[in-house]
Amino acid sequence: MMIQRLLLGVLLVLAVSCVPRPPPPPVDDSFADRVIVHKAERRMELYNNNQLIRAYSIRLGKSPVGHKMQEGDQRTPEGEYILDWRNPNSRFHKSIHISYPNARDRAFAEAMGVNPGSHIMIHGLPNQVTSPTLIEEYMRIDWTDGCIAVSNEEMDEIWELVADGTPILILP
Repeated sequence: MMIQRLLLGVLLVLAVSCVPRPPPPPVDDSFADRVIVHKAERRMELYNNNQLIRAYSIRLGKSPVGHKMQEGDQRTPEGEYILDWRNPNSRFHKSIHISYPNARDRAFAEAMGVNPGSHIMIHGLPNQVTSPTLIEEYMRIDWTDGCIAVSNEEMDEIWELVADGTPILILP
């Protein structure tokens, strides 16, 4: 009887392991459900269902190393945030707001007696920049006050792919 139960158990395990698993959900590249920024590599990635759907070369604040600590330090923040609202009429070619400062950022700034800053965005180039030579220069250097900049064409694509409420993780 014991051998029969053992044999039945082995057959049951084999039968279950042979059942085909359902395929993973399809990747929908019409929207991103998560954004990851790698500051050191100057790269921003858009994901859907843990699959990379787009990647962009980015420009950062003029002092890109380290986490943003106060207004005017020209650093891009690091940490977990939300893309929470957008401005189609900004000084730049469109902009999507990053929810900096979060509670941790505000507490740190308060403890240091400084203003943490605000209005950190993903955006295109300044609206007045139209010269191809100047556009090329902007895309070669870190030039923002702490924001994440992409080309205008890339900003148009990001604008369509990323909804308000999308999480963004900004890594060193």
